[in-house]
Amino acid sequence: MEIEFLGTGTSTGIPQIGCNCKVCTSTDPHDKRLRTSAVVHADDGKEILIDCGPDFRQQILQARFRNPCALLVTHSHYDHVGGIDDLRPFCAHGKFPIYARQDVLDDIRTRLPYCFTQHPYPGVPSFDMHPIDNEPFHIGDTRIEPLDIWHYKLLISGFLINDRVAYITDAKHIGDDVIERLKGIPTLIINALRINEHLSHMTLAQALDTIDRIAPSQAYLIHMSHDMGLEREAAKLLPPIVHFAHDRQVIVV
Repeated sequence: MEIEFLGTGTSTGIPQIGCNCKVCTSTDPHDKRLRTSAVVHADDGKEILIDCGPDFRQQILQARFRNPCALLVTHSHYDHVGGIDDLRPFCAHGKFPIYARQDVLDDIRTRLPYCFTQHPYPGVPSFDMHPIDNEPFHIGDTRIEPLDIWHYKLLISGFLINDRVAYITDAKHIGDDVIERLKGIPTLIINALRINEHLSHMTLAQALDTIDRIAPSQAYLIHMSHDMGLEREAAKLLPPIVHFAHDRQVIVV
């Protein structure tokens, strides 16, 4: 199984519009980050998209994958759902499946009302909405277990996939029960926004502490902002098993 990082940046991306800091003007490709999203290349050959932000069209045109079979949504903030309309090419032969918490599905319906009318305009995307809770479910042969994650006061979803990789973004707090569930997994993917404190996202130190508690074999950081600093400098703060993920990077899990 492989994970392809389509984007690894926070809601503003890097470079941030109108910013002339050393990160946003860096020529190092590792300092260029589209909004966070990933795809699972599953053992059975299916491709499962995780989040679909406003950079999705650009991301898929550059990606290895070309035919997602379903979408997992962590939460309904715009940088994670703003590209859902661009899934319309994959709706040509039937409704495209979306798996998310019921409140997230309701938000998507509100954002894209034209997709859910009784008599939709010809050519609009059509979706098969699957509400999830804490119970594991399958997409093809892939087992997916939703995880309760706190994004400040908002309950969102992380995903444990085939007991081999956990994908967590936008976390500020992870409960002890989830930490215990993930202990010793092969691969952990988790957000680390910046060095300094933030209301709703883990800092680098908080992410590293969480990684230490879970003790995965390897960990990758996502959802970084320009306030993390230049990667070549920030990477010096990481232990050997932890890495900054990069846009278009593919890892084996």
